[in-house]
Amino acid sequence: MKQGVWLAVFFVVLIWSGIEPKDQFTWFLEVLPALIGLVVLAVTKGRFPLTPLLYGLILLHSVILMVGGHYTYAEVPLFDWIRDWTGGDRNNYDKVGHLAQGFIPVIICREIILRKGLIFGQSWQCFFSICFCLAFSAFYELIEWWVALATGEDAEAFLGTQGYVWDTQSDMLWALIGAVLGWFMLKNLHDKQLRQLRAAADKTPG
Repeated sequence: MKQGVWLAVFFVVLIWSGIEPKDQFTWFLEVLPALIGLVVLAVTKGRFPLTPLLYGLILLHSVILMVGGHYTYAEVPLFDWIRDWTGGDRNNYDKVGHLAQGFIPVIICREIILRKGLIFGQSWQCFFSICFCLAFSAFYELIEWWVALATGEDAEAFLGTQGYVWDTQSDMLWALIGAVLGWFMLKNLHDKQLRQLRAAADKTPG
């Protein structure tokens, strides 16, 4: 995906999500990681450009965050319809977000590990990457807890538990599932793009 197209999609969805969101405070909390990610990508692009796969995944994750921020994770209309159609009792869009919280960071972790030569042995690379995603998911749950303690009722939409007593544990489970799926589903494509990135870097003068 071309940089201009990437940025256009990012900012169009960001602007849409910020127009009369369900809850302004929740919108800010949900889109903040996407904005931080944008800054990090802009700062590191020159010295550490990523694979096209990873740029695409990060954009996808940003869109998921922005949609959740606009409606709140408990009230995304499509998942209201799915809930009603299946006879469920909750809107499960938050589980899509937590699945992405493993599916996408595992490739970020994998790319850094492989390109920096931090860990040798594919099994250990896989183990560490998946453990990183699970730890990241657990830390995010701690952030949600701290925000709830600091802001009280204002954080209810951010937490999005919808009365489910095991929401925190299931969020981490979905992130773990996402990490495992991301590693094994995208490994071959990621390896191919990493080889192409190395070949392009070798051809660059200096």
